[in-house]
Amino acid sequence: MDFRQEYVTTLHDLQVNKKKLIKKMEEFSSIYPVSIVVPIIYSDLKRKTIRKIIDKLNECKYVTDIFIALAADNEKEYREALRVFSQLKLSHIVIWCNGPSIRKALLELKEEGLDVTRYKGKGKDVWIALGIATIRSHAIAVHDADIITYDESLPAKLLYPLVEPSMDFVFNKGYYARIGANTLYGRVTRLFVQPLLEAFVEKMGERITFLNYLRSFRYPLSGEFAIKSDVALDVGIPADWGLEIGLLAEVYRGVSIKHICQTDLGKYDHKHQHIGDLNRGLVKMSGDILRTLLRYLTEEAHIDVTPSFLRSVKVIYRRIARDYIKKYFSLARFNDLDYNRHKEESTVEKFAEVIMVAGERYIKKPAGSQIPNWFRAMSAVPGIRDMLLAAAERDVELYGKA
Repeated sequence: MDFRQEYVTTLHDLQVNKKKLIKKMEEFSSIYPVSIVVPIIYSDLKRKTIRKIIDKLNECKYVTDIFIALAADNEKEYREALRVFSQLKLSHIVIWCNGPSIRKALLELKEEGLDVTRYKGKGKDVWIALGIATIRSHAIAVHDADIITYDESLPAKLLYPLVEPSMDFVFNKGYYARIGANTLYGRVTRLFVQPLLEAFVEKMGERITFLNYLRSFRYPLSGEFAIKSDVALDVGIPADWGLEIGLLAEVYRGVSIKHICQTDLGKYDHKHQHIGDLNRGLVKMSGDILRTLLRYLTEEAHIDVTPSFLRSVKVIYRRIARDYIKKYFSLARFNDLDYNRHKEESTVEKFAEVIMVAGERYIKKPAGSQIPNWFRAMSAVPGIRDMLLAAAERDVELYGKA
């Protein structure tokens, strides 16, 4: 436990009283309505954690609406989601983000030259849910659906800095210690993003404030954040695994640093992905993250991404990442955690190869896959958010019947 501050304000959990925090949230939310967005895929419904999350969400009396952003392959899966979330007592709606009704509404945008239908995945689902949530919410918390350690204070911690007027924040990023089964997790953050950002700084110098900003986040890949509605309408969202980094970059562009914070969510555990390869798993994730970073560094720092630049970054990254392995080994040993240095070294080698492969892909196609912000969508089709909400409500009425 510490109270060290970063480039962005860091809100440590030194002695947070959860009951008092929730009571304050209930007071503030009567003036500033808040909601929760939970992106979820169908397979998450089969996990034991979903029952606990629903039970704990039922204790979030301070929340006006809950939006379940669902990716389901067919009507049967959507009906199952409606059945599972029927146990949710608070006002909520299950949005079938890749269903025919939502797609039909999105085709209105496509006719105006804004084709969102070509995207798929968590980024698109979050984008849709945020658009709907901003209709009547002052602030919105977003968190994943596979959190083993979830309780009702998690969204309260995310939302409180945005509704407490004297704090004056508009974006809050959650951070935590990824520990489960007596093991350190968070491999992409620990072994890829953290040393990669340091490698960029060593290569390019500390003058680039964008890099200093990203490095100040203790868990930049956290899927947990809260955002005020006016800011949510003004940010573009990457459609791939670059979602979390891309969102931080978009917030950096449009918001003063003094209005951005990160909050300690304590210990945290959720499902763990396989290391995979360039087409799946953590390796693919790291490639998407790298391309997102390169795009924003090109835009913000005007760097020229060349094969020689990538080779230099790769060499520097590998050295720094190996130093981090020693650090995390020592941390694990001190806390009597299991730690396989060989696996960590192998993971770093796979991540190092990503730098060249994904980097060269970026050179060939630097545009990336980013969903335009909601202000543009609303300009193209006024009332598009209401159309999406109406589509989601029709689905519930149609498929929710026995």
